[in-house]
Amino acid sequence: MQSLPPGPSHGAELPPRRRVGGWLPCDHRLVREYVRKKVAQVTRSPAKLVAPVQQLSDIIYGDPVLLLQAKAMLVEVPTTPPYNMDPTGNPEIRDLDTLLQAINAIVQEPPAFVGAEDQYELVGFPINAILDWPMGTKSGMVFFWNPVVNAALKQVLNYWSAFLASPASTSTLTTNSDGWFGPAATSLMPNFAETFICDPTKPAYGFASFDAFFTRLFRPGLRPVPTPDVPNVIISACESQVDQIVSDVQLVADFNLKGQPYSLENMLDGDPSVSQFVGGTVYQAFLSALKYHRWHAPVDGTVVSTRLVPGTYYLESPFEGFPNPDPAATNNSQPFITSVAARALIFIQADNPAIGLMCFVAVGMAEVSSCQIEVVPNQKISKGQEIGMFHFGGSTHCLVFGPQVKLNFSVAANDNVNLSSPIATVG
Repeated sequence: MQSLPPGPSHGAELPPRRRVGGWLPCDHRLVREYVRKKVAQVTRSPAKLVAPVQQLSDIIYGDPVLLLQAKAMLVEVPTTPPYNMDPTGNPEIRDLDTLLQAINAIVQEPPAFVGAEDQYELVGFPINAILDWPMGTKSGMVFFWNPVVNAALKQVLNYWSAFLASPASTSTLTTNSDGWFGPAATSLMPNFAETFICDPTKPAYGFASFDAFFTRLFRPGLRPVPTPDVPNVIISACESQVDQIVSDVQLVADFNLKGQPYSLENMLDGDPSVSQFVGGTVYQAFLSALKYHRWHAPVDGTVVSTRLVPGTYYLESPFEGFPNPDPAATNNSQPFITSVAARALIFIQADNPAIGLMCFVAVGMAEVSSCQIEVVPNQKISKGQEIGMFHFGGSTHCLVFGPQVKLNFSVAANDNVNLSSPIATVG
Protein backbone atom coordinates (compact mmCIF):
# COMPACT_ATOMS: atom_id res chain seq x y z
CA MET A 1 0.00 0.00 0.00
CA GLN A 2 1.26 3.44 -0.86
CA SER A 3 2.85 5.66 1.74
CA LEU A 4 0.95 8.43 3.49
CA PRO A 5 0.49 11.41 1.13
CA PRO A 6 1.66 14.89 2.06
CA GLY A 7 -0.67 17.27 3.82
CA PRO A 8 -2.80 20.07 2.40
CA SER A 9 0.09 22.38 1.58
CA HIS A 10 1.61 19.94 -0.89
CA GLY A 11 1.54 20.86 -4.57
CA ALA A 12 0.22 23.70 -6.67
CA GLU A 13 -3.34 24.86 -6.20
CA LEU A 14 -5.98 24.11 -8.81
CA PRO A 15 -8.60 26.70 -9.75
CA PRO A 16 -12.22 26.19 -8.66
CA ARG A 17 -14.12 23.75 -10.88
CA ARG A 18 -17.74 23.68 -11.98
CA ARG A 19 -19.41 20.69 -10.39
CA VAL A 20 -22.73 19.67 -11.92
CA GLY A 21 -25.43 19.43 -9.27
CA GLY A 22 -23.15 20.40 -6.39
CA TRP A 23 -22.06 16.82 -5.66
CA LEU A 24 -18.44 17.89 -5.03
CA PRO A 25 -17.03 21.21 -3.79
CA CYS A 26 -15.99 23.80 -6.34
CA ASP A 27 -13.00 24.52 -4.08
CA HIS A 28 -10.82 21.43 -4.46
CA ARG A 29 -8.87 22.30 -1.32
CA LEU A 30 -11.81 21.20 0.81
CA VAL A 31 -12.01 17.81 -0.86
CA ARG A 32 -8.23 17.51 -0.77
CA GLU A 33 -8.27 17.45 3.01
CA TYR A 34 -11.08 14.88 3.01
CA VAL A 35 -9.24 12.56 0.62
CA ARG A 36 -5.95 13.09 2.43
CA LYS A 37 -7.53 11.96 5.70
CA LYS A 38 -9.25 9.02 4.02
CA VAL A 39 -6.01 7.75 2.46
CA ALA A 40 -4.20 8.35 5.74
CA GLN A 41 -6.87 6.33 7.54
CA VAL A 42 -6.65 3.30 5.29
CA THR A 43 -2.86 3.48 5.09
CA ARG A 44 -2.49 3.63 8.85
CA SER A 45 -5.13 0.99 9.62
CA PRO A 46 -6.02 -1.24 6.67
CA ALA A 47 -9.37 -2.89 7.33
CA LYS A 48 -10.88 -6.18 6.29
CA LEU A 49 -12.75 -5.60 3.06
CA VAL A 50 -16.53 -5.86 3.29
CA ALA A 51 -17.96 -8.71 1.20
CA PRO A 52 -18.78 -6.84 -2.05
CA VAL A 53 -15.48 -4.94 -2.07
CA GLN A 54 -13.67 -8.23 -1.45
CA GLN A 55 -15.65 -9.72 -4.33
CA LEU A 56 -14.58 -6.82 -6.56
CA SER A 57 -10.98 -7.41 -5.48
CA ASP A 58 -11.25 -11.15 -6.20
CA ILE A 59 -12.73 -10.49 -9.66
CA ILE A 60 -9.93 -8.09 -10.56
CA TYR A 61 -7.09 -10.18 -9.15
CA GLY A 62 -8.61 -13.36 -10.62
CA ASP A 63 -8.63 -12.06 -14.18
CA PRO A 64 -5.22 -11.20 -15.66
CA VAL A 65 -6.77 -8.82 -18.21
CA LEU A 66 -8.84 -6.93 -15.63
CA LEU A 67 -5.85 -6.79 -13.30
CA LEU A 68 -3.71 -5.35 -16.06
CA GLN A 69 -6.37 -2.74 -16.91
CA ALA A 70 -6.93 -1.78 -13.25
CA LYS A 71 -3.23 -1.30 -12.61
CA ALA A 72 -2.70 0.41 -15.96
CA MET A 73 -5.41 3.02 -15.38
CA LEU A 74 -3.65 4.05 -12.17
CA VAL A 75 -0.21 4.40 -13.75
CA GLU A 76 -1.35 5.83 -17.10
CA VAL A 77 -2.24 9.06 -15.33
CA PRO A 78 0.68 11.38 -16.18
CA THR A 79 3.17 12.11 -13.44
CA THR A 80 3.49 15.73 -14.57
CA PRO A 81 1.44 18.55 -13.02
CA PRO A 82 -1.46 18.79 -12.60
CA TYR A 83 -2.03 15.05 -13.13
CA ASN A 84 0.41 14.03 -10.44
CA MET A 85 -2.43 15.26 -8.25
CA ASP A 86 -5.97 13.91 -8.37
CA PRO A 87 -8.72 16.45 -9.17
CA THR A 88 -8.97 17.28 -5.48
CA GLY A 89 -5.29 18.28 -5.33
CA ASN A 90 -4.09 15.10 -3.63
CA PRO A 91 -1.27 12.84 -4.82
CA GLU A 92 -2.99 10.43 -7.18
CA ILE A 93 -3.69 6.93 -5.83
CA ARG A 94 -1.30 4.78 -7.78
CA ASP A 95 -1.89 1.26 -6.42
CA LEU A 96 -4.92 -0.99 -6.46
CA ASP A 97 -4.88 -2.02 -2.79
CA THR A 98 -5.06 1.60 -1.60
CA LEU A 99 -7.91 2.25 -4.02
CA LEU A 100 -9.87 -0.76 -2.74
CA GLN A 101 -9.23 0.22 0.88
CA ALA A 102 -10.48 3.76 0.19
CA ILE A 103 -13.67 2.45 -1.42
CA ASN A 104 -14.09 0.04 1.50
CA ALA A 105 -13.99 2.92 3.99
CA ILE A 106 -16.31 5.16 1.98
CA VAL A 107 -19.16 2.63 1.74
CA GLN A 108 -19.33 2.35 5.53
CA GLU A 109 -20.13 5.99 6.26
CA PRO A 110 -22.68 8.60 5.15
CA PRO A 111 -21.84 11.58 2.95
CA ALA A 112 -20.82 14.71 4.84
CA PHE A 113 -19.75 18.28 4.46
CA VAL A 114 -16.02 18.93 4.75
CA GLY A 115 -13.96 21.99 5.48
CA ALA A 116 -12.50 24.11 8.21
CA GLU A 117 -13.54 27.15 10.21
CA ASP A 118 -16.50 28.73 8.39
CA GLN A 119 -16.02 27.11 4.97
CA TYR A 120 -17.70 23.75 4.45
CA GLU A 121 -18.94 22.09 1.28
CA LEU A 122 -20.48 18.75 0.41
CA VAL A 123 -18.45 15.70 -0.64
CA GLY A 124 -21.23 13.65 -2.22
CA PHE A 125 -19.10 11.81 -4.79
CA PRO A 126 -16.17 10.51 -2.71
CA ILE A 127 -15.56 7.48 -4.97
CA ASN A 128 -15.86 9.62 -8.09
CA ALA A 129 -13.30 12.04 -6.62
CA ILE A 130 -10.59 9.41 -6.36
CA LEU A 131 -11.40 7.92 -9.78
CA ASP A 132 -11.59 11.12 -11.85
CA TRP A 133 -8.17 10.92 -13.49
CA PRO A 134 -8.10 7.09 -13.88
CA MET A 135 -11.53 7.31 -15.54
CA GLY A 136 -9.97 9.51 -18.21
CA THR A 137 -7.25 7.04 -19.21
CA LYS A 138 -7.60 4.57 -22.07
CA SER A 139 -7.34 1.61 -19.71
CA GLY A 140 -9.84 3.22 -17.35
CA MET A 141 -12.42 3.59 -20.09
CA VAL A 142 -12.07 -0.08 -21.06
CA PHE A 143 -12.13 -1.17 -17.41
CA PHE A 144 -15.25 0.83 -16.47
CA TRP A 145 -17.10 -0.28 -19.62
CA ASN A 146 -16.67 -3.97 -18.70
CA PRO A 147 -20.04 -5.52 -17.66
CA VAL A 148 -18.35 -7.82 -15.14
CA VAL A 149 -16.76 -4.81 -13.43
CA ASN A 150 -20.05 -2.91 -13.45
CA ALA A 151 -21.92 -5.88 -11.99
CA ALA A 152 -19.37 -6.01 -9.16
CA LEU A 153 -19.52 -2.23 -8.67
CA LYS A 154 -23.31 -2.47 -8.46
CA GLN A 155 -22.95 -4.86 -5.52
CA VAL A 156 -20.52 -2.46 -3.83
CA LEU A 157 -22.94 0.42 -4.32
CA ASN A 158 -25.88 -1.72 -3.18
CA TYR A 159 -23.95 -2.34 0.05
CA TRP A 160 -23.56 1.41 0.54
CA SER A 161 -27.23 1.89 -0.33
CA ALA A 162 -28.22 -0.60 2.38
CA PHE A 163 -26.02 1.23 4.88
CA LEU A 164 -27.60 4.56 3.92
CA ALA A 165 -31.02 3.03 4.64
CA SER A 166 -29.94 2.01 8.16
CA PRO A 167 -30.20 4.00 11.42
CA ALA A 168 -26.39 4.18 11.58
CA SER A 169 -26.41 6.43 8.52
CA THR A 170 -27.95 9.34 10.44
CA SER A 171 -24.60 10.28 12.02
CA THR A 172 -24.21 13.27 9.68
CA LEU A 173 -27.85 14.40 9.98
CA THR A 174 -26.83 16.88 12.66
CA THR A 175 -26.34 20.61 13.18
CA ASN A 176 -22.57 20.12 13.45
CA SER A 177 -20.28 21.91 11.00
CA ASP A 178 -20.07 18.79 8.82
CA GLY A 179 -23.75 17.94 9.22
CA TRP A 180 -26.62 18.25 6.79
CA PHE A 181 -28.37 20.69 9.14
CA GLY A 182 -25.21 22.62 10.01
CA PRO A 183 -24.42 26.20 8.97
CA ALA A 184 -23.01 25.34 5.52
CA ALA A 185 -25.88 23.04 4.60
CA THR A 186 -28.46 25.44 5.98
CA SER A 187 -27.10 28.25 3.81
CA LEU A 188 -27.52 26.00 0.76
CA MET A 189 -30.92 24.64 1.83
CA PRO A 190 -32.66 27.66 3.39
CA ASN A 191 -36.08 27.19 5.02
CA PHE A 192 -35.56 23.43 5.05
CA ALA A 193 -38.07 22.71 7.82
CA GLU A 194 -40.70 24.87 6.13
CA THR A 195 -40.08 23.22 2.75
CA PHE A 196 -39.81 19.52 3.59
CA ILE A 197 -41.71 17.17 5.88
CA CYS A 198 -39.50 16.78 8.96
CA ASP A 199 -39.40 17.49 12.71
CA PRO A 200 -36.47 19.71 13.77
CA THR A 201 -37.21 18.93 17.44
CA LYS A 202 -36.23 15.28 16.95
CA PRO A 203 -32.77 13.74 16.39
CA ALA A 204 -31.87 13.76 12.69
CA TYR A 205 -34.94 15.95 12.15
CA GLY A 206 -37.03 12.81 12.51
CA PHE A 207 -35.46 10.98 9.57
CA ALA A 208 -34.91 7.28 10.28
CA SER A 209 -31.97 7.03 7.87
CA PHE A 210 -29.91 9.03 5.42
CA ASP A 211 -31.95 7.51 2.60
CA ALA A 212 -35.17 8.76 4.21
CA PHE A 213 -33.62 12.23 4.32
CA PHE A 214 -32.43 12.04 0.71
CA THR A 215 -35.85 10.95 -0.60
CA ARG A 216 -37.71 13.48 1.58
CA LEU A 217 -41.09 14.89 0.57
CA PHE A 218 -42.21 18.46 0.04
CA ARG A 219 -44.73 19.76 2.51
CA PRO A 220 -48.32 19.65 1.22
CA GLY A 221 -49.19 22.58 -1.01
CA LEU A 222 -45.66 23.19 -2.27
CA ARG A 223 -44.87 22.68 -5.97
CA PRO A 224 -48.51 22.57 -7.10
CA VAL A 225 -49.28 21.91 -10.75
CA PRO A 226 -50.23 25.36 -12.10
CA THR A 227 -51.97 24.01 -15.21
CA PRO A 228 -53.68 20.74 -14.22
CA ASP A 229 -56.45 21.15 -16.79
CA VAL A 230 -54.39 22.49 -19.70
CA PRO A 231 -53.31 19.45 -21.78
CA ASN A 232 -50.95 21.34 -24.06
CA VAL A 233 -48.64 22.35 -21.17
CA ILE A 234 -45.78 20.01 -20.23
CA ILE A 235 -44.38 20.41 -16.73
CA SER A 236 -41.01 19.71 -15.14
CA ALA A 237 -40.75 16.12 -13.94
CA CYS A 238 -37.93 16.92 -11.51
CA GLU A 239 -36.51 19.75 -9.44
CA SER A 240 -33.55 20.31 -11.73
CA GLN A 241 -31.28 22.47 -13.90
CA VAL A 242 -31.59 22.29 -17.67
CA ASP A 243 -28.56 20.80 -19.40
CA GLN A 244 -29.70 21.03 -23.01
CA ILE A 245 -32.61 20.65 -25.44
CA VAL A 246 -31.82 18.86 -28.71
CA SER A 247 -34.04 18.30 -31.75
CA ASP A 248 -33.81 15.90 -34.70
CA VAL A 249 -32.39 13.11 -32.53
CA GLN A 250 -31.23 10.06 -34.48
CA LEU A 251 -31.99 6.37 -34.07
CA VAL A 252 -28.34 5.39 -33.91
CA ALA A 253 -25.57 7.91 -33.37
CA ASP A 254 -21.95 7.58 -32.41
CA PHE A 255 -22.29 8.82 -28.84
CA ASN A 256 -18.51 8.48 -28.52
CA LEU A 257 -18.14 11.56 -30.70
CA LYS A 258 -16.96 14.81 -29.19
CA GLY A 259 -20.41 16.39 -29.48
CA GLN A 260 -21.99 13.43 -27.64
CA PRO A 261 -25.10 13.13 -29.84
CA TYR A 262 -28.04 11.24 -28.38
CA SER A 263 -28.47 7.70 -29.67
CA LEU A 264 -32.10 6.65 -29.20
CA GLU A 265 -31.46 2.95 -29.81
CA ASN A 266 -29.01 2.93 -26.92
CA MET A 267 -30.78 5.39 -24.64
CA LEU A 268 -34.10 3.53 -24.86
CA ASP A 269 -32.44 0.11 -24.67
CA GLY A 270 -33.72 -1.07 -28.04
CA ASP A 271 -37.40 -0.70 -27.11
CA PRO A 272 -39.77 -1.72 -29.94
CA SER A 273 -41.21 1.81 -29.97
CA VAL A 274 -37.85 3.53 -30.50
CA SER A 275 -38.52 4.28 -34.19
CA GLN A 276 -41.42 6.54 -33.14
CA PHE A 277 -38.94 8.96 -31.57
CA VAL A 278 -36.52 9.29 -34.51
CA GLY A 279 -36.22 12.93 -35.51
CA GLY A 280 -37.79 13.99 -32.22
CA THR A 281 -36.63 16.04 -29.24
CA VAL A 282 -34.71 15.28 -26.04
CA TYR A 283 -34.96 17.61 -23.03
CA GLN A 284 -32.25 16.86 -20.44
CA ALA A 285 -31.83 18.32 -16.94
CA PHE A 286 -29.76 17.26 -13.93
CA LEU A 287 -30.62 17.15 -10.23
CA SER A 288 -28.80 18.92 -7.42
CA ALA A 289 -27.38 17.01 -4.47
CA LEU A 290 -29.24 19.30 -2.08
CA LYS A 291 -32.73 19.29 -3.55
CA TYR A 292 -35.68 16.98 -4.19
CA HIS A 293 -35.04 13.56 -5.77
CA ARG A 294 -38.43 12.19 -6.72
CA TRP A 295 -39.89 12.10 -10.23
CA HIS A 296 -43.37 13.27 -11.21
CA ALA A 297 -45.45 12.81 -14.36
CA PRO A 298 -44.86 15.62 -16.88
CA VAL A 299 -48.19 14.92 -18.65
CA ASP A 300 -51.55 13.23 -18.12
CA GLY A 301 -51.58 9.78 -19.63
CA THR A 302 -51.23 6.03 -19.27
CA VAL A 303 -48.08 4.10 -18.49
CA VAL A 304 -47.29 1.86 -21.46
CA SER A 305 -44.21 0.10 -20.10
CA THR A 306 -41.37 0.48 -17.62
CA ARG A 307 -37.85 -0.88 -17.50
CA LEU A 308 -34.74 -0.77 -15.32
CA VAL A 309 -31.65 -0.86 -17.53
CA PRO A 310 -28.33 -2.00 -16.03
CA GLY A 311 -25.34 0.01 -17.12
CA THR A 312 -22.11 1.68 -16.15
CA TYR A 313 -21.27 3.79 -13.09
CA TYR A 314 -17.89 5.40 -13.70
CA LEU A 315 -17.64 5.61 -17.48
CA GLU A 316 -17.17 9.01 -19.12
CA SER A 317 -17.14 10.05 -22.76
CA PRO A 318 -13.86 9.13 -24.48
CA PHE A 319 -13.60 12.75 -25.63
CA GLU A 320 -13.60 13.90 -22.00
CA GLY A 321 -10.54 11.81 -21.16
CA PHE A 322 -6.82 12.48 -21.67
CA PRO A 323 -5.08 14.53 -23.00
CA ASN A 324 -7.63 17.08 -21.69
CA PRO A 325 -9.67 15.19 -19.10
CA ASP A 326 -12.83 16.46 -17.45
CA PRO A 327 -11.61 17.33 -13.93
CA ALA A 328 -15.10 16.77 -12.55
CA ALA A 329 -16.10 13.64 -14.44
CA THR A 330 -18.77 12.93 -15.40
CA ASN A 331 -19.81 16.61 -15.49
CA ASN A 332 -19.17 17.01 -19.21
CA SER A 333 -20.52 13.58 -20.17
CA GLN A 334 -24.21 14.24 -19.46
CA PRO A 335 -25.55 13.27 -22.93
CA PHE A 336 -23.10 10.35 -23.22
CA ILE A 337 -24.23 8.68 -20.00
CA THR A 338 -27.87 8.56 -21.16
CA SER A 339 -26.76 5.73 -23.46
CA VAL A 340 -24.49 3.81 -21.11
CA ALA A 341 -25.33 4.43 -17.44
CA ALA A 342 -27.79 2.54 -15.23
CA ARG A 343 -31.22 4.06 -15.85
CA ALA A 344 -34.99 3.72 -15.65
CA LEU A 345 -37.40 4.07 -18.58
CA ILE A 346 -41.09 4.98 -18.24
CA PHE A 347 -43.02 5.10 -21.53
CA ILE A 348 -46.19 7.19 -21.28
CA GLN A 349 -49.04 7.49 -23.79
CA ALA A 350 -50.16 11.07 -23.22
CA ASP A 351 -53.88 11.83 -23.19
CA ASN A 352 -53.13 14.76 -25.49
CA PRO A 353 -52.87 13.25 -29.02
CA ALA A 354 -50.59 16.11 -30.03
CA ILE A 355 -48.00 14.60 -27.66
CA GLY A 356 -48.70 10.90 -28.13
CA LEU A 357 -46.07 8.47 -26.87
CA MET A 358 -43.24 9.97 -24.84
CA CYS A 359 -40.58 8.56 -22.54
CA PHE A 360 -39.24 9.66 -19.17
CA VAL A 361 -35.61 8.54 -18.70
CA ALA A 362 -34.04 8.63 -15.22
CA VAL A 363 -30.24 8.24 -15.39
CA GLY A 364 -28.06 7.27 -12.45
CA MET A 365 -24.66 8.97 -12.36
CA ALA A 366 -21.84 7.52 -10.21
CA GLU A 367 -22.03 6.41 -6.57
CA VAL A 368 -25.31 4.73 -5.60
CA SER A 369 -27.88 6.42 -7.89
CA SER A 370 -30.48 3.68 -7.54
CA CYS A 371 -33.62 4.18 -9.64
CA GLN A 372 -36.98 3.17 -8.16
CA ILE A 373 -40.03 3.06 -10.45
CA GLU A 374 -43.36 3.46 -8.67
CA VAL A 375 -45.82 3.00 -11.54
CA VAL A 376 -46.84 -0.05 -13.55
CA PRO A 377 -48.01 -0.65 -17.14
CA ASN A 378 -51.62 0.33 -17.89
CA GLN A 379 -51.72 2.63 -14.87
CA LYS A 380 -53.45 5.95 -15.42
CA ILE A 381 -51.32 8.88 -14.20
CA SER A 382 -52.03 12.57 -13.74
CA LYS A 383 -49.72 15.49 -14.39
CA GLY A 384 -47.64 16.06 -11.24
CA GLN A 385 -48.23 12.57 -9.81
CA GLU A 386 -45.17 10.86 -8.32
CA ILE A 387 -43.82 8.12 -10.60
CA GLY A 388 -40.50 7.18 -8.96
CA MET A 389 -37.34 8.39 -7.28
CA PHE A 390 -33.55 8.38 -7.14
CA HIS A 391 -31.90 7.05 -4.03
CA PHE A 392 -28.53 8.50 -3.10
CA GLY A 393 -26.26 9.37 -5.98
CA GLY A 394 -25.83 11.71 -8.90
CA SER A 395 -28.63 11.87 -11.39
CA THR A 396 -29.92 13.39 -14.59
CA HIS A 397 -33.13 12.86 -16.53
CA CYS A 398 -34.57 13.21 -20.02
CA LEU A 399 -37.97 13.69 -21.59
CA VAL A 400 -38.07 12.17 -25.07
CA PHE A 401 -40.71 13.23 -27.62
CA GLY A 402 -41.54 12.11 -31.15
CA PRO A 403 -41.00 14.30 -34.23
CA GLN A 404 -44.70 15.11 -34.53
CA VAL A 405 -44.71 17.05 -31.26
CA LYS A 406 -44.48 20.80 -31.91
CA LEU A 407 -42.73 22.00 -28.75
CA ASN A 408 -42.28 25.59 -27.66
CA PHE A 409 -39.92 25.56 -24.69
CA SER A 410 -40.10 28.30 -22.06
CA VAL A 411 -36.80 27.23 -20.47
CA ALA A 412 -33.23 27.06 -21.75
CA ALA A 413 -29.85 25.56 -20.82
CA ASN A 414 -28.67 26.38 -17.29
CA ASP A 415 -32.13 27.46 -16.10
CA ASN A 416 -33.11 26.20 -12.65
CA VAL A 417 -36.58 24.69 -12.90
CA ASN A 418 -38.85 23.84 -9.99
CA LEU A 419 -40.80 20.61 -9.95
CA SER A 420 -44.18 20.98 -11.73
CA SER A 421 -43.21 24.29 -13.36
CA PRO A 422 -44.27 24.59 -17.03
CA ILE A 423 -41.34 23.90 -19.35
CA ALA A 424 -43.05 23.75 -22.74
CA THR A 425 -46.31 24.09 -24.62
CA VAL A 426 -47.46 21.97 -27.52
CA GLY A 427 -48.81 23.46 -30.74
